[in-house]
Amino acid sequence: MQNSDPSYKDLETVPNEYTKNNYEIEISIPEFNAVCPKTGLPDFGTIYITYTPNKKIVELKSLKLYIVKFRNRGIFHEDVTNKILEDFKRACSPKKINVIGDFNPRGGIKTVIKTDTLL
Repeated sequence: MQNSDPSYKDLETVPNEYTKNNYEIEISIPEFNAVCPKTGLPDFGTIYITYTPNKKIVELKSLKLYIVKFRNRGIFHEDVTNKILEDFKRACSPKKINVIGDFNPRGGIKTVIKTDTLL
């Protein structure tokens, strides 16, 4: 079990060497899981992150370790998706970012949360 909640400080960054280029980075995390805060049961889904970097990009190993910290945390789908967006914004100040939380059905209900921002 992880001993701390995920934080933007967990997301290490490296310099973007191509700041003059306007390009997107697409990341998918197909094995995301957290815990439903109401039932205590595990929630599974895929997180999609698409961002246009500014001066920094997020280092992927640190992203993996950040995501693992959600594994035993009770958190709603809406909160997970928006927290990831906010933490990315704080860590690397992208030009543009969108995060999608595509969660597996539970009790016959499927949830897809989409959030984005232009900075």
